[in-house]
Amino acid sequence: MSAGAMRTALDPFYLVVDDADWVERLVPHGVKLVQLRCKEMSESQLRDNIRRAKACCIAHDCTLVVNDYWRLAIEEECAWLHLGQEDLAAANLPEIRAVGLKLGISTHDKAELAAALVAEPDYVALGPVWETKLKKMPWRPQGLERLGQWKERIGDLPLVGIGGVTAERLPQLFTAGADIAAVVTDITRHENPEGRTAAWIAQTKEQRLSFRG
Repeated sequence: MSAGAMRTALDPFYLVVDDADWVERLVPHGVKLVQLRCKEMSESQLRDNIRRAKACCIAHDCTLVVNDYWRLAIEEECAWLHLGQEDLAAANLPEIRAVGLKLGISTHDKAELAAALVAEPDYVALGPVWETKLKKMPWRPQGLERLGQWKERIGDLPLVGIGGVTAERLPQLFTAGADIAAVVTDITRHENPEGRTAAWIAQTKEQRLSFRG
């Protein structure tokens, strides 16, 4: 476990979006934790999206997590990185840690959790908790029981639940053991993303107040 992982300072509402436009649109409404998960972009486009997202997050006191592109995250002096299992295997962890990047890692089964813990992450994500429409997944829904198993295994290390999470399902997710709820389509495919963002902020109020104590 990394030195800073004993108690997370991360917000319980974790927005995941695929470009800086979404960051600039929703972060000003009170989002405090956002992941930039860009796909199919050129390096120049990626760099531009990271820079724009970082500037917006700095302006609104929001934590930015860059997905996958660890070299760009280092070059752009970002603070947080998220890696999937394939990217974890290919990444230079000593270089990532040398510059002080904090790290989150995706997991889907016990072997992946073991691999993630070897890397001493700052949080672990488990998913999909429920069926997700975002993309075709090779894994079946993990379910709430597995969330509890993961939390028992990792202890004080923050646990992120992702996949099929909606504002209405948040009480179940947190009761099962998640510390943080990640959301994609429940906001970005909603007819009113700003209003849905407000609903998520309201639904995570109890966890936020509990943390701030």
